[in-house]
Amino acid sequence: MPADSNASGTAVEIINPLGSGNVVLLCEHASSHIPERYNGLGLDDKDTKSHAAWDPGARELGLILANELDAAFVCSCVSRLVYDCNRPPSAKSAMPEKSELIEIPGNRNLSDAARTERVQTVYVPFCTKVSDVLSKRADPPVALVTIHSFTPVYFGATREVEIGLLHDSDSQMVDLMLANAANLPHRCIQRNAPYGPEDGVTHSLKLHGIQNGLPNVMIEVRNDLLKTPKDIRAIADELLSMLRPALNALSDGEAKDA
Repeated sequence: MPADSNASGTAVEIINPLGSGNVVLLCEHASSHIPERYNGLGLDDKDTKSHAAWDPGARELGLILANELDAAFVCSCVSRLVYDCNRPPSAKSAMPEKSELIEIPGNRNLSDAARTERVQTVYVPFCTKVSDVLSKRADPPVALVTIHSFTPVYFGATREVEIGLLHDSDSQMVDLMLANAANLPHRCIQRNAPYGPEDGVTHSLKLHGIQNGLPNVMIEVRNDLLKTPKDIRAIADELLSMLRPALNALSDGEAKDA
């Protein structure tokens, strides 16, 4: 799958902003775009198109889910190597000097002013748009879902998990989805894998979900399952077989009985 090359100059996009479905979707790593002012962060072309720079297939997967669920879908338009919108400004991993085996020269020894510039031009616009979408809804959504993909091999280790359902202190959305995972016996689906709260990956869930009283889940899909439009459609249908019952249970107030 080719890397995203969004060069619109915008930091965030909202797809289907008036969606009235019972969920709001986010994709913090939707784009590999590095604005010209950062001089490519000193990376070669291969690295700027790698999984370190974005989540391949995640935006396309989210587009299908947004359409099927009539959901507003908020996407970052800037590479996570510039600023990872799933990290708070205080986290070193928000502007990493190294991602897996890839050194990022343009992130070394950043001044306070340089860090602040990225916070203000990438992270704040993303968070503001998410807040706007949530606050302007006539009928509040019942859940928040973030869409991600991950590499099959990390630091040389092969990952068997295919779909990860991640949560922080609020597990009700993941509990409800896993209750329907038996319908996908061919798929390796795990809770809080290949990452979990201890890895610092639940910032968006806490900030936009838990703080707003919204049940939430971070969906991670292994990116070798998202290589073609047909692949992505198939995974979307599998996720919908878990998402729809979970969202319906939340809408009906049945979550505590799951």
